[in-house]
Amino acid sequence: MRIARLMGLSGVLASAAVSTAALANDMTTKYNLRTPASGIAENLYTLHNFLLVVCLLIFVAVFGVMFYSIFKHRKSKGAKPAEFHESTALEVAWTVVPFLIVVVIGVYATPIVMAQKDTTNADITIKATGYQWKWGYDYLKGEGEGISFVSTLTTPYEQRLNEQPKSLNYLSEVDNQMVVPVGKKIRIITTANDVIHAWMVPAFGVKQDAIPGFVRDTWFKAERVGTYNGHCAELCGKDHAFMPIVVRVVTPEEYTAWVAEQKAKNLPAAPAVKAQVAQATAQ
Repeated sequence: MRIARLMGLSGVLASAAVSTAALANDMTTKYNLRTPASGIAENLYTLHNFLLVVCLLIFVAVFGVMFYSIFKHRKSKGAKPAEFHESTALEVAWTVVPFLIVVVIGVYATPIVMAQKDTTNADITIKATGYQWKWGYDYLKGEGEGISFVSTLTTPYEQRLNEQPKSLNYLSEVDNQMVVPVGKKIRIITTANDVIHAWMVPAFGVKQDAIPGFVRDTWFKAERVGTYNGHCAELCGKDHAFMPIVVRVVTPEEYTAWVAEQKAKNLPAAPAVKAQVAQATAQ
């Protein structure tokens, strides 16, 4: 994997990941990024580690020269300051070197950024609408088209007040999870009903603002079955911390069964049932 190759580049950046409890939301690290569950997230993870190496090298070079100069050319040793005024070589060096660093970073990062914006050829399109303070999901295209529901936090209020022990998935449990099949490209269209929200799932490498009156989009392709969580990432009001995002990634067969179950819930009532309801209402 590319992550393994990059991590082997420098021993100084050994992962500081510390295992926590095995949460159902895949929070497998405490001091590191979430374990990638999509190709985009893996690329971002690799880019993150690459930039850490670059920043560390710059830090060591700059401060190494600075501390060496302070120690070696201190006044107590009778050192005389050098004259760098209007030095053409120095001007060129501190212009060209940062430029080359930026170019290297740009060459490495640009394909990843462009891939994040490529929402074409999606297998399933889902609209995520932010509300104060919950998420509404509408399956617009692909298998599951027509399914709609609202996802609301189910963590008991008493837990927030520390009147009850906190659950394992504290503030990351909802009544209706967004369900998608593994290995399928999922396009997420974001908008909002009231104020600016942001739909973010770190394990997928996705973060997209949801703005009232505007439509934005992003995408992900989950590569592992599991349950992944995120939260609104834009300060949106007093209950901003209480509108989690929970995405359950299942096998294609399980997804097909889930779609059938959801559509069965919304089937129009049979004529006999309608007649009974009308009769009961009339009485």
